[in-house]
Amino acid sequence: MSQPLFSPSGLSLPLASNIGVLSAAASGLGRFIGDQGGDIDRVFGRAGIDPERLLHPTLSLALTNYCQVLEEAARQSGCDNFGLRYGEQFRPRELGLLGYVGLCSETLEEALKNFAAAFPYHQHDTLIRLVDCGECYRFDYQVRHGAILDRRQDAELTLGMALNLMRHALGSEWAPRAVSFEHARPEGWQEHGRVFDAPVLFQRGCNSMLIPKRDLYGRQMPERDANLLFLVQDVIRRLGEQGSAPNLVEDAGTQIRLALADGEPSLEIIAEQLELTTAGLQRRLREAGLSFSQLVENTRRELALHYLRQPQRPISELAPLLGYSETSAFSRAFRRWFGVSPRQWRSDAS
Repeated sequence: MSQPLFSPSGLSLPLASNIGVLSAAASGLGRFIGDQGGDIDRVFGRAGIDPERLLHPTLSLALTNYCQVLEEAARQSGCDNFGLRYGEQFRPRELGLLGYVGLCSETLEEALKNFAAAFPYHQHDTLIRLVDCGECYRFDYQVRHGAILDRRQDAELTLGMALNLMRHALGSEWAPRAVSFEHARPEGWQEHGRVFDAPVLFQRGCNSMLIPKRDLYGRQMPERDANLLFLVQDVIRRLGEQGSAPNLVEDAGTQIRLALADGEPSLEIIAEQLELTTAGLQRRLREAGLSFSQLVENTRRELALHYLRQPQRPISELAPLLGYSETSAFSRAFRRWFGVSPRQWRSDAS
């Protein structure tokens, strides 16, 4: 007997609010970490992931923990293309409610549109859109959570998921016209070309896949089901709308990151961006145990390490990226934070 497309019992689980990303996005993750030679307990422990939550696809994980567990899995297993390979084997039905939104749609074009429309309920703090570019659609994806700096593995995984939704309807030989990633080209970049069977570009503005419209014309989804589509769209919407309240510290940190390129962030400008008075922002930060200057310092420190982990980025470029007018000011701050110079830190970490 063939496996049913969707088991109604999957909707009988207690509904909880979505705090970042639904756990279905990590379907089979523990097994795959083990297959790549990683230590499952160590990876989950370092990323702050409770494996029990992964057993229930309508529970959720903090997006910071989700991206961290993928990066940690890549490091701990020694598989630099972990996200790419995890995405290559990730079938649409394993993505839970979001996967069924695509699978139950009437046509492949509607599947892409419905997938993009439902994605914000599946995962918060994320750009997802289907852009009409004339002969092609461009599927764009980008995590926009201010605290998440390392997100390469998640990007490669997600475009792999989108690729497999396309191939579910068009066959395993289908290929996009081109694929782009925002991160730098990795050492094993040839594998990306093999997986997508298309030109793959790096260090672009967004993670994107270019889909020729002619490949979509008249293509129906094999398991289309209008009634089930309505049901899963309603459930995923309710899960997403019950999400947690905005985190002011994270939002302020995001605005500080954006402002650093223009120099020292000011309390007045950040408060205005958050639609708060300066006194209101200071009060909210005090309630979180922080001052504005401490948050700026913490943000600079996190960004400094993020940039130093990119060996292709010259240290001389870091000062203006962190809002310092001179390299010497950045070097003094870094030595105060970590007790060594930026150059020594990079050398010790390599």
